[in-house]
Amino acid sequence: MELKTRTDKIRKILRTIYPDVKTPLIHQTAFQLLIATILSAQCTDKQVNRVTAVLFKHLKTPADFAGAQLKTIEKNIHSTGFYHNKAKNIKNCSQEIIDTHGGRVPQTMAELVKLPGVGRKTANVVLGAAFNTPGMVVDTHVARISQRLGLTMNKDAVKIEFDLMKIISKRAWNDFSLRLIFFGRETCSARKPKCPTCPLNKLCPWPDKTK
Repeated sequence: MELKTRTDKIRKILRTIYPDVKTPLIHQTAFQLLIATILSAQCTDKQVNRVTAVLFKHLKTPADFAGAQLKTIEKNIHSTGFYHNKAKNIKNCSQEIIDTHGGRVPQTMAELVKLPGVGRKTANVVLGAAFNTPGMVVDTHVARISQRLGLTMNKDAVKIEFDLMKIISKRAWNDFSLRLIFFGRETCSARKPKCPTCPLNKLCPWPDKTK
């Protein structure tokens, strides 16, 4: 089956399973989403939401975070893991937003990835959810599933991102990547994928499918 045809069928099935998708990270502003996404590295969205529910009561704006003591930020985000590095990036990122962007989160990929702690994945999350700009988010779930489904032969996240962008219509980039993330959490997990009951089983060429 032609890749485009198979991809369209995969998209249709995922759209049926997850008709309405949006980022699980709770936020009120683009800046809060940026902070939450930085915190989500190697951490579950549920835990991030628990942390930010308290964090954003005390620190709300780039000025708040830039002016806060590093130890204060570390204490508040400790349970998300890698808190030393995350706190440093968040504080520096907030200061950079103030110094370079007048206190507003930039709205382009080129500007976002120049911020401390922000890579293409984080930038795409913010662009899609906060600014409604098409972007293909490639996290561990998207990378793993797109490889298993034969949508890419690459292992590098950036190369996977561009491979998927070639075969998915631009307007669907945000929703498609979110659906793959939800699908990865519920069905196509790294260690115990539910292949026998997977709705994509017949469209999946992965040679290591479980029986």
